Amino acid sequence: MERNDLCWCGSGKKYKKCHMVIEDRIRQHEKKGEIVPRLKLLKTPFQIEKIKESAALNTAVLDAVAEQIHIGMSTAEIDKIVYDFTTEHGGIPATLHYQGFPNSVCTSLNNEVCHGIPDENIILKEGDIINVDVSTNLNGYFSDASRMFKMGQVSERAERIVRVTEECVELGLAAAKPWGHLGDIAHAINTHAQANGYSVVEDIGGHGIGLKFHEDPFVSYVTPKGSEMLLVPGMMFTIEPMINEGSPDFYVDEDNDWTVYTMDDGLSSQIEYMVLITEDGVEVLTK
Repeated sequence: MERNDLCWCGSGKKYKKCHMVIEDRIRQHEKKGEIVPRLKLLKTPFQIEKIKESAALNTAVLDAVAEQIHIGMSTAEIDKIVYDFTTEHGGIPATLHYQGFPNSVCTSLNNEVCHGIPDENIILKEGDIINVDVSTNLNGYFSDASRMFKMGQVSERAERIVRVTEECVELGLAAAKPWGHLGDIAHAINTHAQANGYSVVEDIGGHGIGLKFHEDPFVSYVTPKGSEMLLVPGMMFTIEPMINEGSPDFYVDEDNDWTVYTMDDGLSSQIEYMVLITEDGVEVLTK
């Protein structure tokens, strides 16, 4: 583009005052051998507003679950809450039929790392911890977040792993800065998890999101500070470390090909934020 052309992103600014500056800076980092995002990973102002609408619905769905979740209900009832609330507000649960996933939400209890399938025979009990992972497609724009819920009086070990997971996500969020790197987030999360005697699942991580349910980049939580992709304003991805009590190793249920369990049967906890890198820092879109 010419310097004085209106920028391709639709901001209404001249190119020289908008993405020309960003693209020049990206090239400088690329010359140093750093991993940089493709321009199509940078969301435009219009796309960001539409994705925020999806994110607002996603948050409202999780709020609805938070209001209704209780001991004695089945995880299938959680699935119904998510489906009904999402569709009544014009959205589509993004997990429903995604690569064959059969339900509108992932419900992962205790030793389940992620991708738990709702079932009318799985009843929430006193002492359970459960991750409810909600993803929303609203008019072709995607959002994603998950929360941990504690059922009644939980054990000290369950209380602790949920608390440390919350701390890990917040530390990862604090490390997410424009012109930093994804590895900065990973380092903050992994360091805190290990300092508390936990491990971070290595082979499952976060992801880009917005125009698709899953986009580049893959977001690891075990890589070194200063490594991985450059964080550029306009990038959008999830921060969702899976924290295990013992080994980071896992296996996938042979019967459903989805539910991921800890290899050593220890507890696992996950909290997911969806974030946008801005010129000044980071904005949480869903949590």
